[in-house]
Amino acid sequence: MQYEDEIIGKGAEEKSRKNTLSPNTSIESVGAGRSSLLLLRDIGIAVVIIIVILQFFKPTIVFERSMENTLHPQDYVLLSRQAYTFSDVEHGDIVVFKSTLKDDRGQFKNLIKRVIGLPGDVLEVKDGAVYRNGVRLVEPYTKDGYTSGRMSPVTVPEGKVFIMGDNREVSTDSRSAVIGTVPINELEGKVFFVLLPISRAGGVR
Repeated sequence: MQYEDEIIGKGAEEKSRKNTLSPNTSIESVGAGRSSLLLLRDIGIAVVIIIVILQFFKPTIVFERSMENTLHPQDYVLLSRQAYTFSDVEHGDIVVFKSTLKDDRGQFKNLIKRVIGLPGDVLEVKDGAVYRNGVRLVEPYTKDGYTSGRMSPVTVPEGKVFIMGDNREVSTDSRSAVIGTVPINELEGKVFFVLLPISRAGGVR
């Protein structure tokens, strides 16, 4: 009997131990599951926020020298994609558009240039300067302070803009038949902020 009592006693002890451990194990499982759901929720919210932000803003890297000294190669800039949904293009805006020029991979290049002429403007290049509607422009943003060459008067067509790079000596822009005037509805947005390098971070004009 004593032997049987010991067996019975051990069985009862093990059963009691199982009953004691099972609730703890269940609570831990529920806690882990809840943590996973919270993590998935947070990831989902972050993804939605990123998607919404990218509908309005787009980070872009400058690769060429045509906008020096305003923008430099490897500058990381922020583009407002909805800028012209809520307002009109203005003289001096720095814009991004897809050109007919191709890169080494055969893909059409995105170019960054400055808006110099709006629809109806008459532009002319002479005496080292740009004239708009007969008035010589003061352009402190240009790299060398002047625009070489000569361009006979050109009237900007309706629905288009005349764009030029700030580094006039190396810029391929509306002065070239390869680019020409750019349809406003093809502008991808307006550059308004330099993110990197930190030393030059800030608004762009």
